[in-house]
Amino acid sequence: MTQPTDQKFALPTLTAMVVGSMVGAGIFSLPQTFGRVTGGLGALIAWGIAGGGMLMLAFVFQTLSRRKPDLDAGVFAYAKDGFGNYLGFASALGYWTVCCLGNVSYWVLIKSTLGALFPIFGDGNTVIAVAVSSLGVWTVHFLILRGVREAAALNTIVTIAKIIPILLFLVFVGFGFRAEIFAANFWGGVDAGGLFDQVRGTMLVTVFVFVGIEGASVYSRYARRRSDVGLATLMGFLGVLCLLVLVTMLSYGVLLRPELAGLRNPSMAGVLQAVVGPWGAVFISVGLIVSVLGAYLSWSLLAAEVLFSAARMETMPAFLAAENRNGVPFAALWLTNLLVQFFLIMTLFAEQAFLLALKLTSSMILLPYLLVAAYALKLAWSGDTYADGAKTGAGDLGRTGDLVRAALATLYTVGLIYAGGLKFLLLSLVIYAPGTALFILAQRERGQPIFTPPERLLFAAAIAGAGTAIFALATGCISV
Repeated sequence: MTQPTDQKFALPTLTAMVVGSMVGAGIFSLPQTFGRVTGGLGALIAWGIAGGGMLMLAFVFQTLSRRKPDLDAGVFAYAKDGFGNYLGFASALGYWTVCCLGNVSYWVLIKSTLGALFPIFGDGNTVIAVAVSSLGVWTVHFLILRGVREAAALNTIVTIAKIIPILLFLVFVGFGFRAEIFAANFWGGVDAGGLFDQVRGTMLVTVFVFVGIEGASVYSRYARRRSDVGLATLMGFLGVLCLLVLVTMLSYGVLLRPELAGLRNPSMAGVLQAVVGPWGAVFISVGLIVSVLGAYLSWSLLAAEVLFSAARMETMPAFLAAENRNGVPFAALWLTNLLVQFFLIMTLFAEQAFLLALKLTSSMILLPYLLVAAYALKLAWSGDTYADGAKTGAGDLGRTGDLVRAALATLYTVGLIYAGGLKFLLLSLVIYAPGTALFILAQRERGQPIFTPPERLLFAAAIAGAGTAIFALATGCISV
């Protein structure tokens, strides 16, 4: 489908989609989430690994946008082209669920922030908190129905507005930084465990704050120039990485690690309060609400776009490809917000709703990222899309560079699955297994066989894993 000219996005808008998607709730919780498990050295190593791994993934998205310009639906389209219908569907389902879970975490954190002033909101998972969050969900829903371009323009404005309090935080905390406190925090302390355990304990957190790096790729069908997709991805990633590292490391120079670990989220508020007084906590809390609302808008757009694009490529049921007169995929948007509403209600039964949503979001995104990296590795290894001259002589350097970057990105995502642990891998299968019903419906609509023999084995493994997770939850072997 060709997009009207007035619906096309320029480079700044695409970059804002990346930044707006990545900068949400996670950055405001970094001092506490890192302080719970590691000291300064572990944090530096964690950001080095995460930054390097995600940079390789950003290069992968840039390479694929250039080598496969016909695949304009982003993450899941690469999985489908490289590994078949079912894994393409699983990537789309996983990414869509990540968008929905991320949106739930945003509402929980907003209400937790307000809970510091209004106890009726508690930690963001009281009945009143869920009711107010639900009102917000459907308000944004009807805003988006008015048009994607209008929502994207609003996202650009909000993205700029939410970066300002983060930059001011860095300025004030930079002046309040004390070298002796940073030195005391550097090794983490005896209660932090070994350095390996400290680093491993942060890996799912780093995934959560980087989710959204693919924002420009998902919206590549709207790009005025295809080359802008890869450039927007790299620019957005590098800018956000600098913010994440600075917020984390400067906080270690303000409060001792046990004090950081004990902060209420958004913990950036507690750090700034320690430097400038009570007004700092209020300032950051307001900044968080603006940031999270902007990120929520970005992720609502992304979630609907993923379902719409998957239906357009015959991976999801056809009804999800329906658009209204404003060019908005309204069926996909309705299904998205119904799932968000369901997850919001489920937070009433989870004591640490934000942490659960954060870790489950991080686990669900790993399969889509792994398949994207593996697809780029497959292209570079086989030489597909590389001109004959690129396979020999001077052309080898470009192909070899792509191969190395794709291999490193693949290793990084596999390492993240290990770092996340079996618990969240099994919990993610509780979503993947029943979600396959949408794939079965799509295949039957088109009169195609539901599974190939290898796909049947994958589905059986997903069912077995989901059953194991449900049994473990029922018997108390694992908990949410």
